[in-house]
Amino acid sequence: MLTDDNTEITKRIDEAKRKMGRVMQIAAFSLAEVTYAVGGDIGYQVQESAKSARFRVRTKQDNVSGVLLPAFESYLTEGNNDFGLTGLGKGGQQVQRCRETYARAVEALVELASLQTAFVILDEVIKVVNRRVNAIEHVANKKQRDTAAADAEMKIRREAEASAQDGKLSKKEDQANADVLGADDDEDVIF
Repeated sequence: MLTDDNTEITKRIDEAKRKMGRVMQIAAFSLAEVTYAVGGDIGYQVQESAKSARFRVRTKQDNVSGVLLPAFESYLTEGNNDFGLTGLGKGGQQVQRCRETYARAVEALVELASLQTAFVILDEVIKVVNRRVNAIEHVANKKQRDTAAADAEMKIRREAEASAQDGKLSKKEDQANADVLGADDDEDVIF
């Protein structure tokens, strides 16, 4: 059950990494467009106009087969439009497109971080469970081997005792069935 969940998370991580690669490539290209349209680096303008974080992450816990895994969820706060005047002179559309592209990139990164965190925790839980199962199997198998060896030893003893008793009985029977008249001891008499 846990290994199935782990396999599913691994597939989702692979998809998220591929998605993140495409989104980051598009984001880098849109930043290059903004740099070209504005005519220089807008990093300083962005830093000056940003007062509070618009993109936020909240955590929650998902119960997967009895294991609590953290899940990160991204959301945007409304009413925080600090980019109102950024790119007003020129390149405003490119700045807005770049902002949206980087928001998608950060969402992809948050999704990937959530999946990788869940994978690491689930992998550790699987290792611990496997260790416990192997320890229990080792103890159970040892007890079974010890019990089987004791049973075999007991069977051998019983057979040895039974054969010894059979040997004593057969000697007694041989002595009891011996010639009562002593015919074997008599010499033949010729008349």
